[in-house]
Amino acid sequence: MTKQQGGPPVRRAVVSGSTFEERIGYARAVVDGDRVHVSGTTGFDYASMTISEDVVEQARQCLRNIGAALAEAGCTFADVVRVRYLLPAREDFEPCWPVLRRAFGEVRPAATMMVCGLADERMRIEIEVDARRGPVGPGAGLRVEPVAGDAMVEEWRQVHNAVVPPAAMSWEQARERAGRYRLANAYLGDVLVGCSTVRPPEGEERVATVIARVLPAFRGRGIGAALYEAGMAEAEALGAGAVETVVLAANGDGLRFAGARGFVERDRYVLDGESDEWVDLRLAARPS
Repeated sequence: MTKQQGGPPVRRAVVSGSTFEERIGYARAVVDGDRVHVSGTTGFDYASMTISEDVVEQARQCLRNIGAALAEAGCTFADVVRVRYLLPAREDFEPCWPVLRRAFGEVRPAATMMVCGLADERMRIEIEVDARRGPVGPGAGLRVEPVAGDAMVEEWRQVHNAVVPPAAMSWEQARERAGRYRLANAYLGDVLVGCSTVRPPEGEERVATVIARVLPAFRGRGIGAALYEAGMAEAEALGAGAVETVVLAANGDGLRFAGARGFVERDRYVLDGESDEWVDLRLAARPS
């Protein structure tokens, strides 16, 4: 749930860049605690503000626009609980069914179709959805997969750089990291939501380092816990005698997450030539 620390749920607007949102005065979506409400969304490509004449292509673009809004709100189509379809012509609805089924066939949200006029005669379908950001984990749409291949390395790099911008990596640095460490990506459905790093044990104490990173919009849903558990299993399999992690001091969520799992602060430092503070922590008990 999106909350102020110690306070009530936070209301947050998600905008898409559509000129309609600015001219009329609304948001593409509103996040209200664990609820996400996506406005009626049509088949305009918001980058060019153009729209296809074909109703099926409009339906596809509606879903692209909605998917982008859901991702920014920290959820996916798998979280949708309610969908409404609005069409000026009832005969246009059935041709769209295969496209709609690909998005919602496994989710099975409550749904309503209404025949009504839309704001622009070029619009042939409008879709709005409501979603709920609940806990997720393996078996509930979350996948934690070892990084393999250049495409997954680039995804890992994107998450790493978004979570720890002071340590942003180039493609070459990420590729080198993939050769030395055990990297993994987390996906909610097909949406990239997090990544992890496991540095193999080294030194007399055989200390491994486990780092879990979750994109801010997707925090608080159990994704970090799943990444951490997978990383700890990897460290144990590698024969770790102790486990450490490192967190950017400004990342309060990360520090709280580590503290809740028994990590104790060992050191704070600023790297030469930089201004950002880092925190090294060690797990109080040996992994078991």
